[in-house]
Amino acid sequence: MNGRELVAWNMRRLRVAKDISQERLANEAGVDRTYVSRLERMLENPSIGILEKIANALAAHVSELLREPVAGEKLTQLKAGRKPKV
Repeated sequence: MNGRELVAWNMRRLRVAKDISQERLANEAGVDRTYVSRLERMLENPSIGILEKIANALAAHVSELLREPVAGEKLTQLKAGRKPKV
């Protein structure tokens, strides 16, 4: 995996494990929700500052966003689309 793929994979892995929506992650990191989405889809190259903000919002060390997956490790599958507003 290249750096962009690692960041995308690990952001989603950590976010899903903590049951945090992209919108909540964006709010807590102080970035736009669409930027979080674009990072997870590998359409953006984040700065170190952005990675630190995202890691802090996920209560993780910034190095966790660049961690290689363990052999056989898979992402939890999520339903496509946004959750309906209640």
